Amino acid sequence: MNMKFFPSSLRCMHALLAGAWMTLECLHAFAGEAAPYPPVKFPDTGGWGRNLQRTMRLLATSTPERRNTVRILFYGQSITEQKWSQFVADDLRQRFPHANLIIENRALGGFASQMLVKTAETDLYPFQPDLLIFHVYGAHHKYEDIIRRIRERTTAEILIQNDHVTKPADLTEETDPAKLPPAGHHWDAFMNHHWLPAMARKYGAELCDQRAVWKSYLTTHHLEPKALLSDNVHLNAHGEWLMAQCVNAWLKYDPTLRPSAAEEWVKTLKVGGDARWEGGRLRVEFEGSRVDVVCDPATADPATVLIDGRKPAEWKELYGFTRALTTPAGKWPVKWPVIAPIRAEQPMLIEDWTMEVTLESTDEKRFRFSLVGSLTGPDGEGRSEERFVSRSGRVVIEPDAWNVAYALSLAGIKPVPESFTVKWKVEPQFADQIIAPPQPGPGIESVVTVAHGLPNGRHVIEVSGGDKPPIRALRIYRPSLGRLTP
Repeated sequence: MNMKFFPSSLRCMHALLAGAWMTLECLHAFAGEAAPYPPVKFPDTGGWGRNLQRTMRLLATSTPERRNTVRILFYGQSITEQKWSQFVADDLRQRFPHANLIIENRALGGFASQMLVKTAETDLYPFQPDLLIFHVYGAHHKYEDIIRRIRERTTAEILIQNDHVTKPADLTEETDPAKLPPAGHHWDAFMNHHWLPAMARKYGAELCDQRAVWKSYLTTHHLEPKALLSDNVHLNAHGEWLMAQCVNAWLKYDPTLRPSAAEEWVKTLKVGGDARWEGGRLRVEFEGSRVDVVCDPATADPATVLIDGRKPAEWKELYGFTRALTTPAGKWPVKWPVIAPIRAEQPMLIEDWTMEVTLESTDEKRFRFSLVGSLTGPDGEGRSEERFVSRSGRVVIEPDAWNVAYALSLAGIKPVPESFTVKWKVEPQFADQIIAPPQPGPGIESVVTVAHGLPNGRHVIEVSGGDKPPIRALRIYRPSLGRLTP
């Protein structure tokens, strides 16, 4: 589905109470005139946000002296690209002004779950969000692949959004899961009332049932679904406002709820208490896939790291690729990757890769190419219809990873150029040596990631340093599922 992004002039401001909710009224600017939207009347919200309480606790307990860092990622298609996500981000910053919020939106309009499952390799898992806000259309089994891999590779809490209402028939659809086979004209109802709730339960995610709120809102205010849309699916300014209200309603701190399961997935070991130096060495056994070091910025002495007796740089799992992008001659940069995913069989180097590609067919699906690494040098030639393993083994591309014509069409580039260049980088997800970086700001921890992407299991980290190694604590991330897929 080609999800085009439609900007609007909506601006929204509202006040929220942490741990409580009230009927919301917002003002927006449209065509230079301020006018209120009809208010949202939520049902009893008790229990909403149950599976998001680690994120919300970190936000709500932030103070000027201790500004907790919280990483939030929006991911999906063009619906997620719309301005409602910025309204949610603005609202969180307003409600929790002392939190150190790192918020990104990496949505790719037009990329259904069948394609987003590939781009998640560069966009989602390496970001290591505390909270993922997620919506996508497409094949349900690929949707589950994404959710499962989040549980295998990250410790993120997940807010799954179901679909908003787009047509009158949605208002009277079947909602009994037992009556919703995945077939025919019942597909939307099956996804929203059977599949997505089942996925949320299976993987301990939070389901944002904005579809129910949408139906109630339309009915209460005697509106047709098109009143909130700019076309047959995308949101207009009113719809963007409403979606932000729905998501915000689930993003609340409620200390009366049980702790989120994610509280057990991230543990901080204080040096001098939970972990101790002995003979100039800090040795800790742990279970997980990521280790961060909370540093003492006032200490200049560096420290070296070994994991299971190896330098982090010696683990090929601790390197990551960026999106493989092209900028055709005379055109703007294309954000949609033309190849995804790219993998490796051998340990990588931190370098830039350049691929020169030539179109070989009229159906725009077959290409030949040559590959060069900035450090590796010339690394082989290949064809898109064949599995490619570079001479060094540092680049592996499967035939189904190529997506050139569609990716370029989303940027308005047709036909596919006869020749073009594709570039990507290899980025480190590790540190062999710990050198305390400057403190990011008052009350914000200074953190170095020494390893992200380890096989999720038992490991030993050993740190050795000078008289005053710059380590206050180790933070261990243990995804709830063992890694099942590459």
